[in-house]
Amino acid sequence: MRVIDMRGETDWDGWRAAARALVLAGTPPDTLRWTVNPAAAAPPPHAEGRFGVPRTLVALAAQAIQARDPERFALLYRLVWRANAGEAVMEDRDDPDLAQARALALAVRAEAHRMRALLRYLPAADGARLLGWYAPAHFVLEANAQLLARWYPGFAVSILTPDGSAHWDRTGDDTRLRFGPVVDPALVPDDAALRAYWSEFGTDLLAASTAGTSLPEAEAFEEARRPPDRPALGPVVPGGYGATDPALDTAAREAASCRRCPLGGPATQTVFGEGPAGARVMFIGEQAGDQEDVIGRPFVGPAGQLLDRALEEAGIDRRAVWISNAVKHFKFIERGRRRLHQTPQAPEIEACRFWLDVERVRLRPALLVLLGATAARAVLGRPVTIGRERGRPIRLSEHETALVTVHPSFLLRVPDEAARTREYAAFVADLRVAAGLGAAPSA
Repeated sequence: MRVIDMRGETDWDGWRAAARALVLAGTPPDTLRWTVNPAAAAPPPHAEGRFGVPRTLVALAAQAIQARDPERFALLYRLVWRANAGEAVMEDRDDPDLAQARALALAVRAEAHRMRALLRYLPAADGARLLGWYAPAHFVLEANAQLLARWYPGFAVSILTPDGSAHWDRTGDDTRLRFGPVVDPALVPDDAALRAYWSEFGTDLLAASTAGTSLPEAEAFEEARRPPDRPALGPVVPGGYGATDPALDTAAREAASCRRCPLGGPATQTVFGEGPAGARVMFIGEQAGDQEDVIGRPFVGPAGQLLDRALEEAGIDRRAVWISNAVKHFKFIERGRRRLHQTPQAPEIEACRFWLDVERVRLRPALLVLLGATAARAVLGRPVTIGRERGRPIRLSEHETALVTVHPSFLLRVPDEAARTREYAAFVADLRVAAGLGAAPSA
């Protein structure tokens, strides 16, 4: 077994060069073991010959390589090996390697969004620099550092993580982004400790930092339009697939101060729907969850990540549809530091119907995909048994149809792996019905 050593967890240039050389040398994937070992990493041998893979595979690999999965290098090499051999790997949505790579890419982009939304800065003790701390679930620092630093162009910025640090300095018109050592989370348990750590070790961190990274910046994929026959690879962007609706933008601002029911008081913020003005399909869930309440966008937590994955498998581009909830605030009960979800009751659903109706009237969607019993009750006006009504079109009016299915959070609660696999497949099948009813218009 030949060992291929990478210089780091996101050694994009090293992996690409090694993959090309190994493919041209005829090295089968099952004869290789990929590791991260900077001390042993060496330039790949020179190789000549014809080498070509789809650009969509390159874009997918650039995101999947950031996943915290030790098998990702080998997985992506298998895809490259097969694509170079002439297999249409990017066209078979049931291919297990492709499905795994896409799942990794979806997890990475969800984590990148969480980092952008949750990262908070505080001024260093001397006030000369902004300090940020984040512990990412995946290796997303390098791809997102430029974007995060540019939010504060007039300041020096340092982002510290257990995977490494990024430092943005501004000297006149010269801007430099450098990457440096990891920071032990135990040393920075709170803001005061972070300031104290920087006061003592900040100079050393800056001195140990070096410029540049080979990983493509995240914003390179921000507005990437999908090929006509494939779902989008880039991150979900509010309004990123068509024009926004000024009336809905106004409604979202007005809903931010909504007190039609008591849920608005304890919630962090109102979570309004998002999507393009021309969306023919509207997905409606139950309510904002814990992460949605913090971030301010629908379906960005664990259920949202699962929905993203299922939408992609069903051939639906999330950026082309409207995503919302029947209830725009997070209903919860506190247990220590945790906020536990509570199901909205009929008066809360009825109070929030005003905003749901605003969305429906402005969008005039042809199809409403009702995710779970709360969404179905909000739209159909009656209690709904999901098992009895899921997966079949329900005509609401001459121009509007509903389709009932489970809420993705239901799938997260299924304890048995075999049952969870069956339920997920049934959920994707429901979404494919939705796609056939118009959920995935051509790009």
